[in-house]
Amino acid sequence: MKTNRFLIILIIVGALLLIPFIAMQFSSEVVWTVSDFIIMGILLLVTGLGIDLVLRKVSSSKNRLIIGGIILAVFFMIWAELAVGVFGTPFAGS
Repeated sequence: MKTNRFLIILIIVGALLLIPFIAMQFSSEVVWTVSDFIIMGILLLVTGLGIDLVLRKVSSSKNRLIIGGIILAVFFMIWAELAVGVFGTPFAGS
């Protein structure tokens, strides 16, 4: 059962990464490098595995929602920082 969940998470991550890959074929405005795909793949995979862990280990629905929301908020903050540099760290996109 655990490998089945992991496989589903991998398929979802792959499908999400196909969106910019396909967009690159039709538009010159989407320019991702291999490192962009690797970093986003890792970020999506860690987020998916974290949410899966919360769903498996936390019994209270309220706590699941809170912890899942925190995981998603951290994901979106990291994504925004890497994309446009919201917080001005050295990792900001150019």
